[in-house]
Amino acid sequence: MTSGWLIYSEKDAIKNASYIEWFQLEATKQGLSLQLIIREQLTIGINRNQSILYYDHKHISTPDFAIVRYMDPLLSKHLERKGIHVFNSSAISAIFNHKGYTHDAILQTGVPMPDTYYYSNGLLPNDPPLQFPFISKVVNGKGGNQVTLIHHITEWNTYKLNCQSDIILQSTENIQFGKDIRVFVIGKQIIGAVLRESKTDFRANYTLGGTASIYTLNTPQQELIQKIVNKFDFDMVGIDFLLSTKGELLFNEIEDVVGSRTWSKVSNINLLELYIKHIKSSI
Repeated sequence: MTSGWLIYSEKDAIKNASYIEWFQLEATKQGLSLQLIIREQLTIGINRNQSILYYDHKHISTPDFAIVRYMDPLLSKHLERKGIHVFNSSAISAIFNHKGYTHDAILQTGVPMPDTYYYSNGLLPNDPPLQFPFISKVVNGKGGNQVTLIHHITEWNTYKLNCQSDIILQSTENIQFGKDIRVFVIGKQIIGAVLRESKTDFRANYTLGGTASIYTLNTPQQELIQKIVNKFDFDMVGIDFLLSTKGELLFNEIEDVVGSRTWSKVSNINLLELYIKHIKSSI
């Protein structure tokens, strides 16, 4: 039987226990073996000039494939060098788990996005390049965390004093607050989209208390999204868009380790069944 690893951090494995069971069930249905691997128990590196891969401090047989459910491009690259087919690839993980690299990559597709500026290591200017209010995001933040809405210069000065991370700054001009569209993509196929909304927060993330409903993409929107899908070799991702005040899609970010909690709330399409089919056909 074709064997695979499903890699989670220990904390996330506990939080996503039912999702992991669902993943394994769908794999079994399609003739794949899927073993849960805890990231903290994996040892990767170089020993005596040889690439090593240990689990619980012991040598372990390598699987045919690995689904990495943790933001760790170096781990993904290491597994690929061992001949393991990784979903999503290390290249996708490296680009899309860094918001600066993400926007730089999407710029090549011509898809519109808010004005966005990059800053490294908390080296921020005294005078920000955007009109207030604007948004600051830590480049590796997820789930709406480490996202700050800055209203005026006093808040900026305080933020600047405490910031020691790589960040992006993003304009809020002509953007609807508390609303975004998440598009679920498997391979080269757009599966569907959800509208996430919050009446109490400028962020629309479902995990932060927002609501979700099915969103029907029109033909121009599908064509716009397909420009991104055609450019990159995704396995399963969520592509997030903001809505302008005119209702236009503006690119926001791509979720490499995307879940399907919101999708399962609004749709009967089995996302994991489709993902396992994609994995099986890819290997």
